[in-house]
Amino acid sequence: MKPTPNSKLSRSVTIPNELGLHARAAAKIVPLAEQARSRVFIIKDGQEADATSILDMMGLYCPCGTEVTVRITDPADIKILNRIARLIEVGFGES
Repeated sequence: MKPTPNSKLSRSVTIPNELGLHARAAAKIVPLAEQARSRVFIIKDGQEADATSILDMMGLYCPCGTEVTVRITDPADIKILNRIARLIEVGFGES
């Protein structure tokens, strides 16, 4: 995980799985993001997607090797930020 300018509220990660951020992978992020007190975003090239919306995340088009930033808006959600970043880092559990 690379630190970002506001590293307490965001983490940059690279999508390692062959299929990238596809619908099934995005569907694994949604329940984690829904647990947050506030909003959670996945960001690619400055474009933000609501992490509770599969369609929003799919609209980012993130193939394998894409760097994204996971951002939270409430410091109380740091555990959720870390869980989502870790999920991405491990390729969404895909082999």
